[in-house]
Amino acid sequence: MSISKDDKQYIWHPFTQMKTAENPIPIVKGKGTLLIDENGKTYIDAISSWWVNLHGHANPYIAQKVNEQMSDLEHVMFAGFTHQAATNLCSKLSTYLPQNQKKFFFSGDGSSAVEIALKMSIQYWKNKGLKRYRILALEGGYHGETFGAMSAGAKSIFSAPFENYLFKVEHLPFPSDEEATLSALKEQLKSGEVACFIFEPLVQGASGMQMYSATTLDKMIALCKEYEVLCIADEVMTGFGRTGTYFACNQFNESPDLMCLSKSLSGGTLPLSLTTCSQDIYDSFLGDDLSTAFLHGHSFTGNPIGCAAAIASLELLEKEKCQKKIQHIATKHHEFAHKISQHSKVKNVRQCGTILAMDIVSDKKGYSSNVKQLLYQYFIDKGVLLRPLGNVLYILPPYCITDQELNTVYNSIFEALEKVE
Repeated sequence: MSISKDDKQYIWHPFTQMKTAENPIPIVKGKGTLLIDENGKTYIDAISSWWVNLHGHANPYIAQKVNEQMSDLEHVMFAGFTHQAATNLCSKLSTYLPQNQKKFFFSGDGSSAVEIALKMSIQYWKNKGLKRYRILALEGGYHGETFGAMSAGAKSIFSAPFENYLFKVEHLPFPSDEEATLSALKEQLKSGEVACFIFEPLVQGASGMQMYSATTLDKMIALCKEYEVLCIADEVMTGFGRTGTYFACNQFNESPDLMCLSKSLSGGTLPLSLTTCSQDIYDSFLGDDLSTAFLHGHSFTGNPIGCAAAIASLELLEKEKCQKKIQHIATKHHEFAHKISQHSKVKNVRQCGTILAMDIVSDKKGYSSNVKQLLYQYFIDKGVLLRPLGNVLYILPPYCITDQELNTVYNSIFEALEKVE
């Protein structure tokens, strides 16, 4: 049996031009930070496989808890039924979320969590009998690939084929200039028609790991609250320790009204997402008939196995060893950032917690940059998984990565820069 041959016959891969793409690498095993292909070659997964893996591949503790849950209950419809894994997960998460996050709505991926938050925000005002329908977002944001999520995100090569089908969202200037962003936000809020403001807190992921100040975002949220506009924190990527705290929102004085969680929620084990919200939002959907209810759901909503994996991942995250490792990775990144920032082919080196990013000096920026494929292939040949976002190179490793592995990743970047013309 040939994995590559069967893949070529059957599989359509995401974010890939299938006509020109190289054959995908058949991975047969994962262990800790390493991915192992069918020939036995290992790859250091320095980006946590699309930012989902917290504790390493095939983590034995998570595998144990998933197996135990499988033996008890694999799935049950979540309308009219509930189960211990779901309630335990929500109880455990509530310890780390902002105190106003009281209710939890399950789904299966980040795009769905965002879509749900947008729908909740729109229906919230409808249920209150108020005409608030406009949505605000930040320039450069990315919120997923469903139609609502694409509408909220920046216009890009991903959304271009569907432009005529997307609804209007007003995009505020990226908060690099606090005064300009706050001024633009206030101007939008004055209309009294804004339903919600959605943002990726501190770090915009897919648009190139753009980072901005918690102080500025705090002021933006406070301004929204002054005008009674709902705030949605899309923590699909930034959650679970990535920015140095359990959630990026833990670094604010103000709290969002809704939060979107996915990716690392289950430790990278199973598809699972949550949209959390305040009691006020939940209460606005209560009524004597279905007209005010939130009529949304998924077949695998609240899947017990996914919940069990998420609880196990949180238990590992809580351990002192893991918290110290997060701090250690951030320190190592800081030291490397100082060194790499001196390189002539690098600019705008930036860091937030365990996320380190830099711009490679290139004639082309964004996804059209040919630097992406050059660097990606070089790293793969060296046994390192780093997948640049156009000319933006970033490191976002699992927390189990060793110093030796980190040094290998850092050294490979220095070596790869010599290939850039």
